[in-house]
Amino acid sequence: MKTALYDPEGGYYQRSDLTRWGRAGDYRTSPERSELFAATFARYFARLYDELERPDEWTIVECGAGDGRFAVGVLQTLTGQFPAVFNATRYVVHDSSADALLRAQERLRGLAARVEFHSEEELPRVERGIYFSNELFDAFPVHRVVRTQDGLSELYVTVGSDNDFAWTTGPLSSPRLSEFCRDYSPELSAGQIIEINLAIDDWLTQVAGKLARGFLITVDYGSDAEDLYDSAQRPQGSLRAFSQHGFVDDLLAQPGEYDITASVNWTQVKTIGEKLGLKVVEFAAQDKFLLNAGLLEAMDERLAKVQTDAEKLSLTMGAREMILPGGMGASFQVLVQKRIEEGVAHVA
Repeated sequence: MKTALYDPEGGYYQRSDLTRWGRAGDYRTSPERSELFAATFARYFARLYDELERPDEWTIVECGAGDGRFAVGVLQTLTGQFPAVFNATRYVVHDSSADALLRAQERLRGLAARVEFHSEEELPRVERGIYFSNELFDAFPVHRVVRTQDGLSELYVTVGSDNDFAWTTGPLSSPRLSEFCRDYSPELSAGQIIEINLAIDDWLTQVAGKLARGFLITVDYGSDAEDLYDSAQRPQGSLRAFSQHGFVDDLLAQPGEYDITASVNWTQVKTIGEKLGLKVVEFAAQDKFLLNAGLLEAMDERLAKVQTDAEKLSLTMGAREMILPGGMGASFQVLVQKRIEEGVAHVA
């Protein structure tokens, strides 16, 4: 999965010849569906700025920032409505994809004085501020573990007799996998497969060491451990791939050609966060979070400025898509964690 998504030459997220985002691509994220997504989060960021006692300087780090669409929306909203916050802001666009960063640099050219671009794995230090991500954790490479008659085994990729990639099983590649199952997973049924995302623990440990004071905001789709590892609901786990807004039948058929993803274990994120000094202050479905954070107010502010009926329709339809019952917003969750103590020990 790591190679298929992040290989420097052939990885899905690294390739410049693919259209990943939008209607013509393989998926659409919330910032692409409505400008109100970024505008509402900008309002929420301004609220957190006040909670951090309005520092002269603060940093917003957007991890997995993609083509910079969200960053533009946030900074434009801060410029127009919260100029004091904007003037204090250092905005860091962080992405492992060189192609995505090039696109973001082009999109953010007019705001370059406030923006930095980071591609290296090392996250920047934040004395006061926010780490934000949208659909980052679901793209971290995962291990697949299956219950066999001999106990837990791991699924690996091999070359089959027809020279195509195929699944095979073998011993667990790390003792961390059995420890994870002990801590988070119920007794697996025979043949049940689950995904284990150890990269989440590693990433949170790095953030906890970089964030002196502030907030970690994570937007993604997932479930708590009990539901995520329910054999009746997901006997084969949640690993899946998308191409042209549809599911891919064979995950191994064309690595590098499509997006691969797995649902997030929110129990894991909260538990590791607490051990690292990241206290949960809010956890809600995305639609409810956006409503509470001021989406309708953001829409009214935008509607007062647009001039054409087409622009007004686009705004209202975008708002409906964000908050319509059973829509996209209900399928995603927003977790807000606050850095309560610096210097908490590393979680192995």
